[in-house]
Amino acid sequence: MKITSILVAIGAVCVCTTAFAGGHAISGYVTKNGTYVAPSYATNPNGTKADNYSTQGNVNPYTGKAGTVDPFKPQQCGTTADGRYVCR
Repeated sequence: MKITSILVAIGAVCVCTTAFAGGHAISGYVTKNGTYVAPSYATNPNGTKADNYSTQGNVNPYTGKAGTVDPFKPQQCGTTADGRYVCR
């Protein structure tokens, strides 16, 4: 009984965290060069980088990993060798 209560509590926290985070699922896909990209989750777009899962001070509720990206560091954008435009 005690274990059931704990599992229900953990499930409720996970559901609340997901709802609060405002995220969405991204389906897996295969790139043009044949690389498989696994499914993942992302925050909904809202014009700020401060609340992304990967931003410093935040924790990804799906993986438990702490964010490492500095939201105030300017992005560096450019074209890759295979012609893709990317920002880092």
